Amino acid sequence: MDNHPIRTVRQTVDDFLRQMVKPTEDKEKVLFRFRQFFSKYRMEEYTFIQKTFEDFREIIWDFIDQISDEIDTEKVEDRQLGQSIQALKETIEANSIEDLKEQSRLFIDQYTEMQSRREARRENRLTSVKKSLESVKTQLTDANENMRKDHMTKAFNRKSFDEHMVKQYELFKTEKAPSCLLALDIDHFKKFNDTYGHATGDFILIECVKLLKSLFPEDNHFVARTGGEEFSVVLSGTTVSEAQKLATVALQRIRDERFVEDGVELRFTMSMGLAQLMNGESVDAWMKRADEALYKSKQEGRNRLTIAPHIVSADDPAA
Repeated sequence: MDNHPIRTVRQTVDDFLRQMVKPTEDKEKVLFRFRQFFSKYRMEEYTFIQKTFEDFREIIWDFIDQISDEIDTEKVEDRQLGQSIQALKETIEANSIEDLKEQSRLFIDQYTEMQSRREARRENRLTSVKKSLESVKTQLTDANENMRKDHMTKAFNRKSFDEHMVKQYELFKTEKAPSCLLALDIDHFKKFNDTYGHATGDFILIECVKLLKSLFPEDNHFVARTGGEEFSVVLSGTTVSEAQKLATVALQRIRDERFVEDGVELRFTMSMGLAQLMNGESVDAWMKRADEALYKSKQEGRNRLTIAPHIVSADDPAA
């Protein structure tokens, strides 16, 4: 929310935590102030969501009003046209050629004018409806993207990652196409926050995602932020040897990158764990093997790639 920037909220929570661990602080007073802050935040969050919903609902109502007005207008014109047709019928029955000529001319003029107005309204309505639909589509697309993306880095979030992993698993069972999971972690990330502050830590996270997206740019590459400084890249249709080459290039590129924030040059490295989905393996087991490979990379000195060992199940033809 505009009036609650992420960094400010995080700083406020950090301040409360620091106060809580100070032995000289009155814990009850700190908790009371925190409850006040939390209640205010939730109220403003609720107001923000309600306003967003009201804005969206207003667009839909405008769209409905446009259609309803058009229907009402056409009903009135249809009644008027019906009355003119009835008058024309009565003139035919009257056997007066002059009256028939006059009534026919009036009917034709009225019908032509009505059709012209209707065509003009239809064209205007289509333009207006198109704008309304585009607005609704944009809002729905934005809402969907916001639900799927991490708010700060714009990588896919954990929920999207979990859904994507299930899709990959189902695809693998159907097509048997290879799929690899790369688990990544920024080395010693805590020092950026401790040394330079959370703003710099956020900067590193954002730049890290930009870098990962440039290193894994294909449609079958899925970059997600799955934790604080933890990321995952799903490589669909990619063998473990192909994924190893991509990860090795990524490792070197990350080592070589230099970032500048507030005049300070920053560098970071990443530890990686790579696992290919195997026959008979569950999604959880696949993720666990990638995490274990990542953990081994960190245990052996960080800034490196570890490939999870190949497992053989009874379902594997090679078994």
